[in-house]
Amino acid sequence: MHVAGRIEDYALIGDMQTAALVCRDGTVDWLCLPRFDSHAVFAGLLGTEEHGFWRLGPAHGPGARPAAATRRTYRGDSLILESEWDTPRGTVRVTDFMPPRDSDAPQLVRIVEGVSGRVPMRSALRMRFSYGRVVPWVHKVDGRTVAVAGPDSVWLDTSAATFGKDLTTYSDFTVAPGDRIAFTISWQPSHKGQPAHPEPENALAATEEFWHEWVEQCTYHGPYREAVVRSLITLKALTYAPTGGIVAAPTTSLPEDIGGSRNWDYRFTWLRDAAITLSSLLRTGYREEARAWREWLLRAVAGDPENLQIMYGIAGERELGEAELDWLPGYENSAPVRAGNGAAHQLQLDVYGEVTEALHLAHMTGLARNDYASLLQLKLIRYLETHWDQPDEGIWEVRGPRRHFVHSKVMAWVAVDRTIKLIESGDADGPLDKWRELRDDIHRDVCERGYDKERNTFTQSYGSKELDASLLLIPQVGFLPPDDKRVIGTIEAIQRELSTSDGFILRYPTSGGDAGVDGLEGDEGAFLACSFWMADDLAMIGRVDEARKLFERLLALRNDLGLLAEEWDPRLQRQVGNFPQAFSHVPLIDTALRLTASGAYGG
Repeated sequence: MHVAGRIEDYALIGDMQTAALVCRDGTVDWLCLPRFDSHAVFAGLLGTEEHGFWRLGPAHGPGARPAAATRRTYRGDSLILESEWDTPRGTVRVTDFMPPRDSDAPQLVRIVEGVSGRVPMRSALRMRFSYGRVVPWVHKVDGRTVAVAGPDSVWLDTSAATFGKDLTTYSDFTVAPGDRIAFTISWQPSHKGQPAHPEPENALAATEEFWHEWVEQCTYHGPYREAVVRSLITLKALTYAPTGGIVAAPTTSLPEDIGGSRNWDYRFTWLRDAAITLSSLLRTGYREEARAWREWLLRAVAGDPENLQIMYGIAGERELGEAELDWLPGYENSAPVRAGNGAAHQLQLDVYGEVTEALHLAHMTGLARNDYASLLQLKLIRYLETHWDQPDEGIWEVRGPRRHFVHSKVMAWVAVDRTIKLIESGDADGPLDKWRELRDDIHRDVCERGYDKERNTFTQSYGSKELDASLLLIPQVGFLPPDDKRVIGTIEAIQRELSTSDGFILRYPTSGGDAGVDGLEGDEGAFLACSFWMADDLAMIGRVDEARKLFERLLALRNDLGLLAEEWDPRLQRQVGNFPQAFSHVPLIDTALRLTASGAYGG
């Protein structure tokens, strides 16, 4: 009997349109087909084996738990997973990958290879459509196994013999050295004919070549290259190739608080996450991804830039209605499980700054000029002229009352500042004097109303005593210089008040049970992005050795494959939140670049 592993027990494979999570014991517990935001075919991650899984590994006796792989790794700088088991009868390797595709049917390929001895193997495939709720009709067509339910069909191709039992498709076989047996599942709309027969070995070679060529474009060659490249590959895997949209994570409802209700669907494109992802890609040589995202952005907001949403669907969809999947018990009984995200229509003024900063960076790095991008920037500032002084829900999407969040005001300042620079460069026209005055007004307002003189720190919102790790971005965006005493005071206050017992950084104080500043019950772990921001700030104020040590402790939190979730739970000493998380891997890259530039690394 397989139960879902720890979040860090999972490997990511994907094809830039969807992704699967593979546990250490060879079980695929999560896969949505055909897109990131489609219904899951394997939802065992958020429930039980009854909700769909695909296990492939050494055979084990009835009632016994499948063995974890003895070792696993990605093949070089790729998204091809290799897992090996050493058993009493020999050693076997399973290679898992999803071939990058244009319009063909999505495929998940698993190749079993005998290494030594003779190892009995078992494949157990239980497909459940609609997030584990629908049992499909499974039958044979021309020797191929197909599962059909409603609009979906999934086809299994293998040279191994299969049989059905307990609404599951099994295959029992033995591999010896040199044997290679492939299993492939392919999704196809159920009203269409059969998908093309897969060619697993050719697909493997093409997938390896794809990743090799992509990684060769990376311009970073510093001491943290392994961590940076793995993070870049992860960000590429979270990109929806047909449109250029970037999902925050490929999962929904992995909890920020094990057993709690802080469970959200992250399979959408947050403008904030996507904008900072774009920045990291541009700084490491990936201009094509940046261009594609800019085009996605312009399409998503076209016709209604004044009502900028904080997030959209991966093709630019605006309606992301939130629903609870009450038939799923949740990861380690963390309920509810949610599909969709009701935060889509929140007011988060910081997004205007992040989008403008991304467009500014694209412009500064020589991305081909797009007149509509410049027009969009001007429209966003015209909106901010009359809205920057309103309360909002802020970067952390609080579900409590709106506040005048300091970070939101700082990012509104960024939006105006970068647009002024665009006009000054001669690539746009706008009321320079008026907007310079607006920039000064916002700056003055933040420094007067968002700063606590007695404690020498900026605060989470106007008039509050709470701190917020997003304040660490103040020197990074240029709002104040790093050597400003208010910046240093804020950094030191956050170190004192928002550090966990092991030195990582919380986003803000949580309630410890009652609904607090964010309107939610329960606690959460250290937010990994905030901890990377702290390392950045420490480097900026000259405490580079301290910054390096924090950064390398953060790197040690990655799983064995270099992947990070959203948060780290210091009590349970494990990763929590959706996985893998773009908002963790982006600041990892940024901090590595900063430390490399400062020479702040060991060895």
